[in-house]
Amino acid sequence: MDADIYREPLPDVRRWRRPPWASSRPTTRGFGDRFIPNRGDRMNMNIAEALLNIPRKDESTEEVSPSRAAYRKLLSDTMLQGRTRVFSFSNRPRSPLKSSLEAPTPTHIQPARKRRQIPQAPEKTLDAPDIVCDDRFNVLDWGNKNVLSVAVDDKVYLWNATDGSTTELVTVPESSAPITSVSWAPDGRHIAIGQCNSIVELYDVTTKKLLRTLAGIHQGPVGSLAWNNNHLLTTGGEHGEIINNDVRIQSHAVRSYRGHDDVICGLKWSSCGKHLASGGADKLLNIWDVSRSSPLHRFSNHTSTVRAVAWCPFKDNLLASGGGETDHCIKFWNVSAGTCLKSVETGSEVCGLLWSKHERELLSSHGPEKNQIAVWKYPSMTKIAELTGHTSSVLYMTQSPDGCQVASASSDETLKLWQINEKSTEKKAPKSPHMGPTNMYSYIR
Repeated sequence: MDADIYREPLPDVRRWRRPPWASSRPTTRGFGDRFIPNRGDRMNMNIAEALLNIPRKDESTEEVSPSRAAYRKLLSDTMLQGRTRVFSFSNRPRSPLKSSLEAPTPTHIQPARKRRQIPQAPEKTLDAPDIVCDDRFNVLDWGNKNVLSVAVDDKVYLWNATDGSTTELVTVPESSAPITSVSWAPDGRHIAIGQCNSIVELYDVTTKKLLRTLAGIHQGPVGSLAWNNNHLLTTGGEHGEIINNDVRIQSHAVRSYRGHDDVICGLKWSSCGKHLASGGADKLLNIWDVSRSSPLHRFSNHTSTVRAVAWCPFKDNLLASGGGETDHCIKFWNVSAGTCLKSVETGSEVCGLLWSKHERELLSSHGPEKNQIAVWKYPSMTKIAELTGHTSSVLYMTQSPDGCQVASASSDETLKLWQINEKSTEKKAPKSPHMGPTNMYSYIR
């Protein structure tokens, strides 16, 4: 019987066919490798959406309190956009709702920049009786130790801006009066005093001791002084002579610059210590190289005395200058190329210029009719503030070491302090002053 089993014919495997769903070849319906039902025309999407959105019978007959009804309406209006259900069929998705209840994300918050307010009135007014006001002289300077010096006839007074104390430094002989210029050394300890009899004296303000007398370098008043470092003092005289003096050595006159025919009214060294700007009553503005005795550039664009000169603190080759009574212009110079970049008409005599230490701004002091201090935005030269209070030309202007205050003086015999920038509470490491290319020591012998 077992042998009969083996005699039965085997099934014909050629008649076996794979089912359609197991075919390795894609069918004409294109289901791919997953079974996804396709109801085709047997589902009406409009009917389905209507059935989902029609309120249920129990919902329509349910009694709700007025507060709950108000809450549902607010929820429907703000979150559901008027729909009764959260999910519903639609041909395209609805745009996301920006609800007023949604808390703003940090990226949406843009803190508004606080608008800077410059007080229009002076913060403090000090008396300066008998102050000499002459556009050839420079009798006001603010040192790096926060001490303001002012020359009044034959005396030099020191006002400590930290504690508000005032002391008299020196009274010169009648033959040397009036004092024509004062200038602090970068260390804030030593001060140079120019006098009417061509003598320049150096004092230690801590001990009030006379350290050095520079004589025989000029003929007549020394109206302009400028330090290049703690030992190189440049002096400008009555007849256009400019002298570099090394205060450490006996023969202190180490270089002279010749390029003016009249009084030197303004002197300023650049922050890098390589260039000197000089303005004079001969209407000339000269640029000098520290190692040359002839002018690097000679500008004759001003039509009146050039008293105001100021080097830009953020561009070494940018210089601003101001013209006198009949000029009224502030001019900007590229000293590398020797070109005038811009000229701005101010409407009155330009007596002084200062660059801000905090902003890209320029301050200018003026004569009649307003006798004002103007604050300009650079480079647009838009006037952002005008400070008035003096009754005569603001010939002298200087800046505090932190750049927050400006002191001004005029022949109305007052010295005014103006708050230009807010004082920072952060303590910054003090910057060492530029010592110049020839500096070897930082003291006076």
